[in-house]
Order: sequence, then C-alpha cells, then structure tokens
Amino acid sequence: MRGLLRRLSRRLSERQMIALLAVVVGLLAGLGTCFFEMLLHGVKAALVMWFPVDQAQVLYLIYPAIGIVLATLFVKYIVRDEISEGVTRVLYAMSRRDSRIASHNCWSSIVGGATTIGFGGSVGPEAPIVLTGAAIGSNVGKLARLNYKDLTLLLCCGAGAAVAAIFKAPITGVVFVLEILMLGITSTSIFPLLLASVTATTTALIYRGFDPIIAVTLSEADVFVINQIPLYILLGVCCGLMSYYFTSMNSIVGTFVKRLPSQAKRWAFAGVVLGVLIFIFPPLYGEGYEGLTSLMHGNVTALFDNSLFFKFSSIEWVAIIYVTAIMFFKVIAMATTNASGGVGGTFAPSLFVGAFMGAIVALVCNALFDWNIPIVSFTLVGMAGVMAGVMKAPLTSIFLIAELSNGYGLFIPLMIVAAISFAVDYALDRDSIYTKQLRMRGELLTHDKDQSAFVFMKLEDLMETDFIRIKENMTLGDIVHIISSARRNIFPVIDNFGHLLGVVQLDDLREDMFKQDRWGRSITYYMIQPPYKILEHEQVQSVLPRFEENHTWMLPVVDRNNRYLGFISKSRILNAYREALVKISQ
Repeated sequence: MRGLLRRLSRRLSERQMIALLAVVVGLLAGLGTCFFEMLLHGVKAALVMWFPVDQAQVLYLIYPAIGIVLATLFVKYIVRDEISEGVTRVLYAMSRRDSRIASHNCWSSIVGGATTIGFGGSVGPEAPIVLTGAAIGSNVGKLARLNYKDLTLLLCCGAGAAVAAIFKAPITGVVFVLEILMLGITSTSIFPLLLASVTATTTALIYRGFDPIIAVTLSEADVFVINQIPLYILLGVCCGLMSYYFTSMNSIVGTFVKRLPSQAKRWAFAGVVLGVLIFIFPPLYGEGYEGLTSLMHGNVTALFDNSLFFKFSSIEWVAIIYVTAIMFFKVIAMATTNASGGVGGTFAPSLFVGAFMGAIVALVCNALFDWNIPIVSFTLVGMAGVMAGVMKAPLTSIFLIAELSNGYGLFIPLMIVAAISFAVDYALDRDSIYTKQLRMRGELLTHDKDQSAFVFMKLEDLMETDFIRIKENMTLGDIVHIISSARRNIFPVIDNFGHLLGVVQLDDLREDMFKQDRWGRSITYYMIQPPYKILEHEQVQSVLPRFEENHTWMLPVVDRNNRYLGFISKSRILNAYREALVKISQ
C-alpha cells in the first residue's frame, strides 16, 4: 500500500494527491458508518424490537448495565486506550499529537459504541463515528507520509465524511469541520473536504437508501409564518438555557461518577440510574431517534410505548409532564453512560433534547391558548437551537436540520433560534461541550493563530536544565572554582532535598570573586529570591506575561513542593512561538 502511494505521489501534484486521498478517506468513512449502523441495528433488533408496546419491560433495568460493562471491558482489555468523547479526542489529536490517531480507532469506536448504545446506553453514535472517520483520515495520511498540514486536512476530511455519511448531509459534514474542528477556510482545504463528504454521502445513499435519517415532510401547516417570530424568539431563549443546563449537568454528573472509588461502583451506579430511568421513560433507551421521530410527527402517544404510563397517554397534561421529564432526564442518562465507561457522544442527545424542547413549547401553547402551533416545525427548529448552544456551532445546526428534513422552508426560524440560543449559552459559558476541558488545559486549537501557536508549546519542552546547582553551605571560594567551567551566569541554590532556596547571579559576584579574603563568605550572602517561580505544567500563554510583569528574561521552574527543575527563558518561548506560528500558517 505504501509503495503504491509512493508511486502515485511521484506522478501526481500535491493537490491532486490530496484530492485522491480525500476520496479514499470518504469512501472508507462511508463504509465504516454503514457497518456501524448495521451493527447497532442488529444489536437493538435482537434486544428490544420484539417487546409488546403495551407492556413495561423489566429487561430495561439490566440491559444498560450489561452494555456498559461489556464496553468497559472491551476498552480496558482489548483496546487498552481511551476511546470515549470522540470529538474532544479528535481536537486533542490535532493540537497535541500532530494529528496522529491510533490505528485501532478505525474500528474500536464502532464496536464500543454499538455495544453501549445497542444495550441502551443513552448516548449518540456520532462521536464514535467522527473519531472513526478522523482515525481513517489520519492513518491514510500516515501511510502517505504527509506533513502536519496535509495530515490534519485528511483527518478533518475523515471526520467531515463520517458526519456527512451518518446524516446523509454533505454540506453539514463540511460546515462541521470548519466550525467545530476549526479548520481554516482556504481553497486548498475546501475542495478535499467537499470530495470526502460527497463520497461518503454517496456511499451511504447506495447502502442505506435516500430516505433521510429523520423521515419527516413539512406540510403547508408547518410552513413558517411571520406572526410566529415571537414564539421562535422564546424558543431560542429556552434552547439557550437548556443548552447551559445540558453542559453544566453533563459536567456535574460526569465529575461525580468519575470520583467513585472503583469501576465496580461506577458500573453499579450507572446500572441503577440508567435502568430505572429507561424503565420509567423508555424513549431514553439508546440514542432515541425513534422517539424523536414519533414526536416530530405529532405522535406523542408513541412515546408511552412499553411505559408504566401507557394507559395515560391520551391525557394532554400528562403527556406534557412526561415529555418534559424525558427532556431533563436525557442529559443525566447521557452523562452517566459516558462517565461510567460507555462509548458514545453528545451529538444525538443534543438533537433529542432540542426536539423535546421545541415540542414542549408547541404543546404548552396549544394546550393553554389553543393556538394550533405546528409541532413538527417547532421540534425541528428546537433541535437546531439546543445543538447550536451545546456545540457552539449555529451554522452546523442550521444546515444539519435543513438537510435532515428537507426543511429548507424553515431557514428563517432556524437562523433566529440558533442565533439566540448560541448567544444566550455563550453569555453563560463561552466553551462548547467539546472544548471546555481542552481550553482549561491550554490544548485547544482555534481560528486565532496567535493563540493556537501556544497550543503547540509545552513548558517541559522549553525548560532548560543545564544550570549548575549549588548547595546552601557552599562559600564564594567554592563558586569561583565552579565558574571556570560554567556556561551560564545564573546558579540555583538548593538544599539537601532539592528545594529551591534562591538564585545567585554572576554579576553579583564579580566585585568579590577576585578578592581571596572574601572567599570564605557563605554563598547565601549573595543569594537573591527570584521575582517569580513558575510551576511545572503551567500553560505557556500564562507564563509569558510573568516576564513582562517582573522585568526579567529568566525564571526558575519548580514543582508543587518547591523542588527545583530548571529555568525558562523569554527568548526560548519567543523562538518556539515563531516556529509554531510558521507551522500552523503553512
């Protein structure tokens, strides 16, 4: 394979080679997506599709726990690597691993995701598919020995192709890469992205047919009318607040579950929480697209299938409470699944919650005011609203819903709700559900090249350690003999345990170093305290201002116990910054 790629690279120009590889990546990502969906459908068909709709099913209490245990064991003993939080891992690979993703991710996320979701884990298949597509792009690029720029482009082609294939939405695949993965828009990047997305979508259409993933058609009653704008503004605000609840609750539940002292306790907690929630609210099973589609068609009673409340499905206020509870508990179920060891994403849950948010607004207006608000259009627009807030991706959400449902007549309300939801959620939390942890760790690439340059820089790589350490009990005479072989003009003073006590500068010794009568002085006489100590693993962008504040070019680095590690210089950071800026600019 590598030999073939080498021969092709000699015959084709760089752009032609990237275009050809983009088609290959799109084809492989499309096939991977189709295989994932077939595997997931097979697992769900074997487990739940034979349930009578008018009976509650006790098996819902144990299925999710089994799925999470199987997925966790698969990851721990077979994969032996983290494969959850797929989109975040793609962003991390771009910023910290030179866009290199382990080859097992080409298949491991498919198996782990299908096991988790098929057994009822309340997460989405998109994140595992995105990681799979990105891994395919990265590994094809590694085989072709591409540089960082082209390897990143091919990784993004794979991620975009996976999104395009799973939703049969090629435009969404391209916009997803530009908005969420934050790839720069250039003529050399757009064309391969288009090729990969179109190829993957075509592959999906061949194997899965032309029906959209959400089979809904807008009738004349569902078309946007001007007097509904106030309601869409209200929906936008509600979606923004729900987006903040989504990300906040995901963080709270995830932190709680991960702090449990053992994996067995995480399994037990997830098994109880998910089992009870899904037993009471069956639409929480899996990614929930079946319930979402029923809701969109105005068939609220279908949400009561296999539920304890099946006989109350025709009571309007019961339906509203039931739908509202499902919306809020979906986030808890999703966060519990992911944190306890399941493999899945937040893409589908954000669509699910958004659909229920839109439906609730329509149902409440119809129940209270008898306004006959179209539930289909509000459900679709609500999906875009919550997704725009959760992912900080209004364009992706707009194009996705338009392509999913052929609902191009809803562009104006889609834009209104997505923009308002994005603005409300951004005012409460500037980060998306994918970028929060990465930004806190300084590992997030953005469209701001100045900021992104710092992402490539690690403090431990820039630290200099070739400084001669001197002990506190040394004298000036001892140092005079050391200076003859020293290449540095600054010396860290440490105790017997390696703790940094201060520094001695050569300039402070010059006056006395040639006066032998002063050689008996303790070196602590000349020691000064550094103006600032840098902690190991600090972010480089937070370190640079310390040099300006303290008017110095060199600062010591210590660990949390004040043990000396080395020095960092302002000039070293600036040189590394220029190199990183050239790297991302090219």
